[in-house]
This record gives sequence, C-alpha cells and structure tokens, in this order.
Amino acid sequence: MVIPTLNEERNLPHVFAKLPADINEVVLVDGGSVDRTVDVARELRPDVVVVHQTRTGKGNALACGFAACTGDIIVMIDADGSTDPAEIPLFVQKLVDGADFVKGSRFNHGGHSHDITKLRKVGNDGLNLVVNVLFGTKFTDLCYGYNAFWRSVVPVLDLPDTRLPRNPDGSKHWGDGFEIETMINIRAAVDGMNVGEVGSVEHRRIHGETNLNTFRDGFRVLRTIFSEYGRMRGAKKAGAHRSRGVIVHQHGPRNTAASKPLPAPRQRDEVGALSTEIKRAHPHD
Repeated sequence: MVIPTLNEERNLPHVFAKLPADINEVVLVDGGSVDRTVDVARELRPDVVVVHQTRTGKGNALACGFAACTGDIIVMIDADGSTDPAEIPLFVQKLVDGADFVKGSRFNHGGHSHDITKLRKVGNDGLNLVVNVLFGTKFTDLCYGYNAFWRSVVPVLDLPDTRLPRNPDGSKHWGDGFEIETMINIRAAVDGMNVGEVGSVEHRRIHGETNLNTFRDGFRVLRTIFSEYGRMRGAKKAGAHRSRGVIVHQHGPRNTAASKPLPAPRQRDEVGALSTEIKRAHPHD
C-alpha cells in the first residue's frame, strides 16, 4: 500500500486501524510534514517504509512510493480517511481474477461519496464524458485516487522520473500534481490493459483541509486529458502504439494471468490465501 502524506498525524490512527491484516508492506511517502506524521506512522506500524518525496505534489509522492514497493500488487489510498482501507480486498480480488489495473468508482457498483460537492460532481461528469468520447473508454469515475494494480505495470505508466530536480520557477513537472490520477487511468486504458472498476465509498476528510482546488485542478485535469490524447495520436503516427483496444471491463475482467509473470512463490501463496479469505467473507460478490 502506498499512502502519500502531508501533516496527517491526526488521520493516520484511523487509517491504519482499518488496514487489512494481510497487507505485508505499507509505504508512507511524506511530503515534508511539520507535524508528527512520520513518528505516528512508525508508532502505529513499526515496519512501515518511510519515503521522503523528491519534489512536491501528489504525483511525485506516488511515483516515489511506487519505486519503493517490493510486492506484486500496489494499492494507492489517501491519508485523510476519505478512502476506506477495508475495501482493499475487493480490489485485490479483481486483480487476482485477471484485471491488470483496478479503479475505485464512487458512482457505480454501489459506490457513493459523502464528500463531493454538486459543482465537483458536475465537473467530474464532464471530464468523464470527454475521456470516454476521446479514448473510447467506459469510465464512471475518472478523478478518484483509489486504485490498485500489478507492480509490473508501473513502467507502462511512464511517470516523471523522481530524480529530476525541481523546476527553478517552483512549478511542478507535468504529472507531479493531482493530474496524476487522470494520467495513470488514461495510460492504463490506452495501453490496452484489462481495467476493472470496484464500487467505493468516499468519506469526508477527518481532520485538516484539502489541498484540492476545484477550478485550478479541474483545468489541470482537462489539460491532462488533451495532452494524453495528443500523446496517444503521436504514438500511433510513430508506429509505436501497440494497443489491444481501449476498453474498461467493469463487470468481470477476463483472465490475463497467462500474460503476466507469476508472483514469487511466497507472495503467490499470500495472494492466494487472501483470495480465499475474500471469497469466504463475500460469498455473493
């Protein structure tokens, strides 16, 4: 699990308390917290892997976290309590069943949001529509940051190199901000990955204020969409695109296990055991 943080000491006890027991690696990426975020994380989970991000922004934090992961499956959640760690087994099950990349959705499969405003909902719907028209996808929730995927797909996402220095003018590298969620969703689909969706309930932030700005970050996401569309068309013209079709498999992703490397024996046993427990706990899912 990768969890970006910035002054989240009051929220971490709630988030860590809901982590499934089967998670064997928690990577906390700190963005320069001035409170006790890192100390609290180590108190709550002594084996936590603490990484300090190299620049600023959620995108850079996630890229740093992905680079530190060693397990077969990576799950990205938020530290403010808005994403429920108890849902992680549902994402893992979808991956074990054959998906390459799994998105959380607040607006499908029984998902819901206790936090989104009417204005943000309208904006999200509009951005969803643009992406589905341009890329032929069937996303129901483009801008939600709760995702899980096999670690082997990270290179395909082609995130900004974490070793790049900060821009002299203080601006973020493209992909270092909140646009990261839209970027990786689109790149997973354009690559032809088997993308699944899982219903997820978004809760209100427990403590603190969000860094998300509806208009500024909304326009940044829109710019990301058109940038990724140009990237896709450029790749096609160059003959480098090898997509197997851009489609989101929402209700039963086909099994692609044969196309990905098998996990290491120890980790494969852990994933299999988790899958068995999920089926026992959710016999009708």
